[in-house]
This record gives sequence, structure tokens and C-alpha cells, in this order.
Amino acid sequence: MALLSLRNIYKEYDNEEIKVPVLFDIDLDVEEGEYLVIMGHSGSGKSTLMNIIGCLDEATSGEYILDGEDVSKKSDNELADIRNKTIGFVFQTFNLLPKETAQVNVALPLLYAGVPKQERMERAKEALEKMGLGDRMDFLPNQLSGGQKQRVAIARAIVTNPKILLADEPTGALDTASGMQIMDLFSKLNEEGITIIMITHEPDIAAYGKRMVVIQDGRLKSAEKPKKIEQTKETLDETEPTEDNQE
Repeated sequence: MALLSLRNIYKEYDNEEIKVPVLFDIDLDVEEGEYLVIMGHSGSGKSTLMNIIGCLDEATSGEYILDGEDVSKKSDNELADIRNKTIGFVFQTFNLLPKETAQVNVALPLLYAGVPKQERMERAKEALEKMGLGDRMDFLPNQLSGGQKQRVAIARAIVTNPKILLADEPTGALDTASGMQIMDLFSKLNEEGITIIMITHEPDIAAYGKRMVVIQDGRLKSAEKPKKIEQTKETLDETEPTEDNQE
């Protein structure tokens, strides 16, 4: 059985009494341990699809089975529980609390889950160390580079040990070198067994995945995965230095 299955998903929005269709006849299976990339341009419907997969939005019609359960029959509280425990989210804009340390930011999902303070801070510390930020736990977001902020966001996403990691344009706000570091982290997490579903419009980022589908005008189709663009040392040397490169 697939970890998640979408069947005949249709989504429309009401815009001043006019129904605007966004997704049509979406069928998608994702197996546990997969690394799936959903590729599409702006306006293709990829973010709407991501929101439905992440239980942030509901389909107008169709069936969504997640980990053997029908998501459409879940209450708001049950959906919140799924988002907190089963799915980890990584966004382009980091979404960190500016007045809280990296460790506190990472521990937030555990706070919502009712985990005692000592345990959640210890687990946050372990997640940050896994991201190579053990020496940045007490730093505020404005003391971190873009790549470091995204690593904090990834640590926050994995601190609950989710089955699925959803990443929406995770390198969109980063320079090339920092983006490659982030993609290498996703590859390592997938090798450890986390199912990854990533949305991007960049072919070189899509190439890190193991399977790719393309969404166009709200319809999904399979596609051949582009070859990964290997960046040589010479290319990296030409990249403007960042705080991440200097660590």
C-alpha cells in the first residue's frame, strides 16, 4: 500500500461567485521512502496540490488516503495532528520567529504536541546538530545566513520524526552554493528513510529527486527526470562567498 494516494482530485475556488478550477483529475501514489519532485511553473497548480497533500487545504472532490486513512473524513483537530506529527514542512521563506533562538524555533512543533520542555529542547538540539548547527543553537534568525536559516527550518520540520517531508521551493531564497548544501541535506534525509515530496520550477533542483512528475494547467503527467547539474570546484570558486561557505 502506498504511503499516500490521490484519486480523481479536483479543486476549484470561488472568486466573487465565479468558480475557478485549479486542479483536474489528479491521480498520484507516493510510496514510503520515495523522493518525489513535482515540477511546474507559476500558476500551474503545484502549490495548491502541495497544500492538499499537506492537509493545509481540502480538495473539492476526489479521494486522499494518507497512511491508510481517508483524510477527507478527518476533523480540523485531527488534521492539525497529522500536520504536526506525520508531515514536516519546509518553505522558501523559512518562517522562523525572529525573536526566538534557533533551538526554540526548532522545538515549537514539540510544544504544540505537548512534549515536556526538557525533552523538546533536547530533541531540538539533536535536530540542529544533525543539520550541522550545534554551535548556532542560541543564535537569533537575524544572526544567521540564508542557508543556516533554511537548515534551522529543516531541523524544525524533522524534529517530530515525520514520515513525509514537504518542501516548497526550498532553495528559492538562497544562492547557488547554499542551495546545493540544502539539497545534499535532503538527499541524506531521504537515504535515512524520510519520504520527500518537493515542489520546484528549477530543473537542476528537480534532478536531485528520484522520480519526477510535471503539473501543467492543473493536470499531472509523468516526466523524465533531468540530469543533475554537477557543480565543479571551479564553478563554486566563482560563486560569491556566503557565510555558509566560510563556516
